[in-house]
Amino acid sequence: MLAALEATRGEFDFAVEVVDVDAHPEWVERYDQLVPVLTLAGEEICHYFLDLERLRTVLRQAGADH
Repeated sequence: MLAALEATRGEFDFAVEVVDVDAHPEWVERYDQLVPVLTLAGEEICHYFLDLERLRTVLRQAGADH
């Protein structure tokens, strides 16, 4: 998923923070079987694989277009 995210950098301006879900008990409870998971402001965008269309929609709504 990280490689797929990097491929969208020319389209949107965003930062990626990789975190260890296992380091946070509340995240383990919520995302344990969904890793890798992509979130923005605590809201899940997608899991397992990058959903590019969903990501585009979320980033447009967040105002991250170039």
